[in-house]
Amino acid sequence: MKFRTIAFALLLLGAGACKTFSRGSNNSDQNQGTVVQVDNQGFLDMTVYAARSTQRVRLGIAPGNGKTNFPVPPGLIFGLTSLRFIADPIGGRRASVSQEITVAPGDTVTLTIPPV
Repeated sequence: MKFRTIAFALLLLGAGACKTFSRGSNNSDQNQGTVVQVDNQGFLDMTVYAARSTQRVRLGIAPGNGKTNFPVPPGLIFGLTSLRFIADPIGGRRASVSQEITVAPGDTVTLTIPPV
């Protein structure tokens, strides 16, 4: 009787492992791109950039008082990557720079631009 219980437990563990491996080989995280959700609570439209070391890539324009999603180019992210985000106001004087954060492929980053 004890042998059957152990065999049944091993069968369940084996089935769980197969399910995990089949899910992992799907690479669903690789198919989803990294996205920046910008919540611009200010009045001015903002040009949003993603910056990594010396490289700066324009993501797009976030209209004032609105929410916008921007895909991050896959060539900018290699595994875990440290990025900063820059919000440059159109018709304004000074760009805002975020703190450096670590981003992985498939992450969704939320950037909130407060009203000034």
